[in-house]
Amino acid sequence: MLLQIVEFLLEVASGLVAGACLLRLYMQLLRVPFGNPVGQLVFALSDWLVLPLRRVIRPSGKVDLSCLLGAVLVQLLHYLVLWAVLGGAASPVLIPLLALFGLLRMVLTGLIGILLIHAILSWVQPHAPVAPILARLSEPVLRPLRRIIPLVGNVDLSPLVALIALQVLLMVLANVQFNLLRM
Repeated sequence: MLLQIVEFLLEVASGLVAGACLLRLYMQLLRVPFGNPVGQLVFALSDWLVLPLRRVIRPSGKVDLSCLLGAVLVQLLHYLVLWAVLGGAASPVLIPLLALFGLLRMVLTGLIGILLIHAILSWVQPHAPVAPILARLSEPVLRPLRRIIPLVGNVDLSPLVALIALQVLLMVLANVQFNLLRM
């Protein structure tokens, strides 16, 4: 039980910090302004890590690799601590692979969260202050689907299709991860 608690706390802490780093990168790529509650939260959670990394890796163009490096380092630390708690039972060579899968899983679950909150807000509170930010973050995922999927009774089903596709991708990722670790 203690191992489950440690694993859960590691998952929450690393998910919060690495997720903030990834969201910061995504918001920068989409040129979403940071002067909103979401942007301020992202800065508060990631500044302590990203700003020192910027001294090592300078931002170039639209891409700030220090955000990505921060997320990778947090995931590596997460799995390194977990490996140490387990007593080094597995090969340490697996740690970078686990960190990569953890990062990919975080990207997919983050997109799922953004799409879910965006869809729910569009139904119950379309004029909420964060609604335009979530719409902008959702647009790159939904735009290609909206070209293919017609409105059904004036209802946009593209978020539902995107959520299903992201869930399927999570299942595939879990299966690939399981098979790689089994080897």
